[in-house]
Amino acid sequence: MFLTLEHLLKFEWLNTVLNFKVGSQKSNSILSGRYSSKLRGRGLDFEESRPYVRGDDIRNIDWNVTAKTGKTHTKVFTEEKEKPAFIFVDQSATMGFGSTLKTKAVVAGELAAIIGYKILKGGDRIGGMVFKGKDYDLITPKRDRRNILQFFQKIVDANKTIYQHENFDFSDALNQMAGKLRNIITHDYLVVIISDFYRYNPQTIKYLSEISEHNDVILVKIEDPMESKLPMEKMTLSNIFHQLQINGKNKKVISKLASDYEDNYQEFKASVEKYNITLFKINTVDKLEDQLVQLFTRYKSR
Repeated sequence: MFLTLEHLLKFEWLNTVLNFKVGSQKSNSILSGRYSSKLRGRGLDFEESRPYVRGDDIRNIDWNVTAKTGKTHTKVFTEEKEKPAFIFVDQSATMGFGSTLKTKAVVAGELAAIIGYKILKGGDRIGGMVFKGKDYDLITPKRDRRNILQFFQKIVDANKTIYQHENFDFSDALNQMAGKLRNIITHDYLVVIISDFYRYNPQTIKYLSEISEHNDVILVKIEDPMESKLPMEKMTLSNIFHQLQINGKNKKVISKLASDYEDNYQEFKASVEKYNITLFKINTVDKLEDQLVQLFTRYKSR
């Protein structure tokens, strides 16, 4: 299947189904829009009282708690920040793979729609980039429904031509994108990057680390189960230009492929987490909203 604008518009209803608790999430939470952040905010929300320690601002002493306990307590505040958001959606050739109903590219578009609607509902500016391999489409952040609809249309257009790809130099494309992103994503942004991260390299990690210095970065790896576990049968795999014969009945081959895939993911995960970048996975088979519910439940319990 391919994406349509009508299909993406249907995901707006998830705002009423999933409780993202906009305004109360911590900086290590996901898809929160306006949330408490490590970055300097415009306002303060009271969080709790704790025993006073030397160096605390005496203006924040909680006199009510102090009177009740007989010990000096101070108020603790969390900063509230209206955060502009930027969503990067990969619609390049490797995202065109899917072993069942949906491709990785379709799931990436659906997830971008869910995130986009959530952020728009929170009142924050939102923009994005649709990566098509050789080139990309860029939507600058605005607090405007028409802007996000234009972003969705760019995703749909890219998805329809995903199998008409041309050879390109990924390093050059990455450099061009990074240059554009540096001009837009300055500081205090929520940056969500949706991709299979198939071509990541040390330069990719470098760019991600630079973005994460002054922004909150979330990476969503879209994966298909067949990438990590091939069926136990003989098959021919092709990327249009090359073909590869694999004997799925050979348990050693299957085990090696699965091990290499997991090792690659763990290496990537360790590389980005050094920079306080959040990374999680979404697959192409299970219902997307069910996966998100499970992910949010896990993050809220932290």
